[in-house]
Formats: sequence, structure tokens, C-alpha cells
Amino acid sequence: VVRRRLLQRYEHQPFISCLAGFYSCRWKRYQRERTEPGKCCCNMRECMFFPLLVAAFCFSLVFLYTWGEGKNDYNGFDWYNYGNLGFWFLWSLVILIVAAVLFAYTSLLLVLAMCLLAEGQQLYLHWSHKIGTFLVLGFTISSLFALSILWRDHRKTVRLSFQVTAPYLHIGAIAIMVLLSWPVALHAIRADKKVIQVIIVGPYLAILLFLFLIPLGMYSPCIREKGTLGPKPALIGHRGAPMLAPENTEMSFLKTIEHGGDGLETDVTISYDGVPFLMHDDTLRRTTNIHEVYPNETGKAASLFSWDSLQKLNAGTWFLKNKPFLGMGSLSKADQNQAMNQSIYTLSGFLRLADSHNKLVIFDLYRPPEKHPYRNLWIRKVLDVILKESKIKRHLVLWLHNSVRSFVQSVAPGFQHTMGRKAPIEDLLKHNIVKLNLVYTDMSSEDIRKYAEANITTNLYVVNEPWLYSLAWCSGAHSVTTNAVHLLKDLSQPLFLMTPQQYNIMWILTDVTSAFLISLIFAL
Repeated sequence: VVRRRLLQRYEHQPFISCLAGFYSCRWKRYQRERTEPGKCCCNMRECMFFPLLVAAFCFSLVFLYTWGEGKNDYNGFDWYNYGNLGFWFLWSLVILIVAAVLFAYTSLLLVLAMCLLAEGQQLYLHWSHKIGTFLVLGFTISSLFALSILWRDHRKTVRLSFQVTAPYLHIGAIAIMVLLSWPVALHAIRADKKVIQVIIVGPYLAILLFLFLIPLGMYSPCIREKGTLGPKPALIGHRGAPMLAPENTEMSFLKTIEHGGDGLETDVTISYDGVPFLMHDDTLRRTTNIHEVYPNETGKAASLFSWDSLQKLNAGTWFLKNKPFLGMGSLSKADQNQAMNQSIYTLSGFLRLADSHNKLVIFDLYRPPEKHPYRNLWIRKVLDVILKESKIKRHLVLWLHNSVRSFVQSVAPGFQHTMGRKAPIEDLLKHNIVKLNLVYTDMSSEDIRKYAEANITTNLYVVNEPWLYSLAWCSGAHSVTTNAVHLLKDLSQPLFLMTPQQYNIMWILTDVTSAFLISLIFAL
């Protein structure tokens, strides 16, 4: 019997050596110490540092979740950096990879620590890991602080994400508590004083009780009775289909139509000789080859070029070179050739295309700068193109510009007038507003319902991720503006949709099962 126990202990040593080696760089047996019954699992210095490791794990988890849920706005983040740095790069992807690596690193250290504690080994974190822990803690805290200052709307995105992910985060948190019950129970039993046992078990039980009861305060519009879900929101292509083709080009809008989009969104500015054309940026640097054709005028406003000059630019090669969206995939050879031959698109061509396919149109209008010959005539030029050149059916036009709305209503009756912000229903009805065009962070199922009762529909922009589209669907949005028509069109029902009964069964079953497993672990 003694020989068998010695042999089992000997065969178990390589496992402990690996744990201690990776955690403490103590690969040899004589370098390690076992925890005596009733004694602390580590010396005072290690006891003070272990909470920092736990904090680094928590902050890295929060940062990974926060940045991961912000994927909907990665293109906007990269565009912001392009404006400041002057060159295009997928910084959003780099940050996501860094966040994942930091979380994996701190998770591994915590798992190693838990395993060592379960084996009765004293904890000693190697100095290199201590430096790494401080770096993780410093980076994640500073990054979260920077996000809260520079990208305040991102906090709203995270709060919205909880409305669909909270039930599943609850299950994950409970699962972690079940795993932690093993080392907690082990050390509580080994403690020789009641006070120490209370210090070990008390906080654990308090957190567990909080997690058991937290579903009582959860809310999600996707938890609803059967038959109460509204119709699927219509899809409006944001600058066309910019994940499949160069934005604001004919190819981009054709891709939206090909994938069943219900409408087209764009940005309109006016050339120096009075031709309305499609361009989002103030300059032509990002979306054309101006650095090749007019190298000395790359910083010049797009509206200060004549239409003849603009026609000489290529509006597609940048798309193949920069790949502006994460996870774009590869284009077919035919699509690549088509993208390489795109030019700047006119408003007239855009409207004719939408009219021929019976698609809604919505656009932002950019007023020309000072000393532009059409600075005070820009609205008239746009209306001339809509009413005289393209002759698009008026009910397809969602008129968004607000400054001369009464004039537009008088000369062009029939447009669907759209407001870009929330306002009292009485004011909206007074100005004949039939639709709101709101940033998705302003999403509120209660507000959407109140506006709908007054026959005012809501469009949310820019919605790219399936979870966010699902939330908009459950909240009752009439339509969304998106970069990903080709992805969202295949969604047959909202993600995370469940009835209140299904949700109650899920969280009660989770709580009861976890309580049974934890009780069993403590009893054994």
C-alpha cells in the first residue's frame, strides 16, 4: 500500500511540475513548497499580489467584451484614425487581437493558480508574470478610460448588448462559480479557524447569491410572448454595399439591389460647376486615386473640383488595396475587375438606378464651402436633379435635410419627410414628418412604439451586426441602414429570441443545477 501511494505521488509529480513551471518557473521538486493544513496558500507578498492578478483578469475580460461588442463600429473607428493619421489601417483588428491575447494570458495564469491551490501547492508568481500582470492591468484600464472619453457612444453600444447577451453571460458566470467552488471548498476545509473559513466562503456565497437573483432585474425586448414580434426591418444599403464594392459607386448600389436591399443611402455634394455627385469625405484622398492624378491637390475639398476633373479619377482601386472592412472575404475575379473600373457616381445616375428598381433613397446633403459658386443654390440644384433630370417617383425619396424643409414641401410634395433626431410627436406631425432616422445608440423600444402609434416609423443607422439587427427587430424598428445587407438578409428571426417561460426555465434550471453541484462539491 505504501509503495503504491509513493508510486502514485511520483507519477503525479510531472503534472505539478508543469503547473509550477509555467506559473512560477519552479520546475524542480525541491523548489516547491506544499501548503500545510491551516496555513495560508502563499506568503504575505504573494497574498497582496494575487488580487492584482484577479483584477487584471477582470479588466481584460471587460475590455475584450467591450471591444468585441463594438465590432459594429470598427469601420467608423478605422475611419476616425485615418482622418488623424492620414493612412488606412485596420487598427480595430489589432486591438481585438491584443484584447484576446491579454485575456487568454491572465486566464491561463488564473487557471494555473487554481490548479496549484487544488494540489496544495504554495503560490509564487514569477517576476516576469508579475510584470506582465501590471502591463495588462495598465493597458486595459487606460484603454477603457480612453474609450469612455474618445468614444462615448461605445458605452451605449455595450449597454444595448446586455439586452441580448445578459441571459447567456449569466450562465457563463454561474459556470465559473461552479468551477471555483472546488478550490474554495478545499481551502475552507483546510483552514483551522472558523474566521478564516468565513473569510474564504463568505464572499464566494455573496457573489453566488447575487448571480442567482440577478435575472429578476434583466430586461430584453427579445424576451417576448409568441405572436408579438413585428415584421423584419427593411434593409437600406449604407453607401450601397461597401463590404462588397467600393462605397458610393454604381457597383456598390447594384450589389445592394442584387442582395434584396429595400433602399439606398448615400452622401451628396456639388462640384465646382454645379454637378451633384456622391462623396462622403470632405476630400478625395481615401476613396479615389487623386494622389496619382492630382498629387498636389490631395487636400483640396472635393466640391472645389470641376466635374470634368472628377471624371478622370478612379473610385475603386483603393477598395481592393485597403480592404476597409474586417472579414470582407475575397472577391471573385469578375468583381475585382468591376471594382477596378468604378468612377465617381452622379446623383442623377443614382436616382435613376433607384427608380428603375423601385428602391427608397435617403441621402445626406453637404453644403459647399465659402466662395463656391453654388453655395447658396445647392438645394435648388439637388431638387432640379430629383424633379427634372431623374424624375424619380417622389414617394421613394426620404427627404432628410431640415434647414429648408417648408420650401421643399411646397415645391416637391410627395416626399417622405424624415427627421434626424427625436422630437415631441406634436412637433413631428406639425411638420409632416413620417419617419425618424436615428443613430442606433438612441434605440428605445418604448419610444419606437410611441412614434409608431402616431404613424411615424423609425430607421436606425448604422446596424451591421446580427445581434444589433436582432435587437432593432425586437424593438420594433421599421428599417435599418446597414453596410451588411448581404449578411442580414438571411436572418429569418432575431437571435436570442425566447418567450418569458423559456427564459424562466433557463435561469431557474441553471441556478438549481449549479446549486446542487456546488453543494455536492462542498459535501465531498
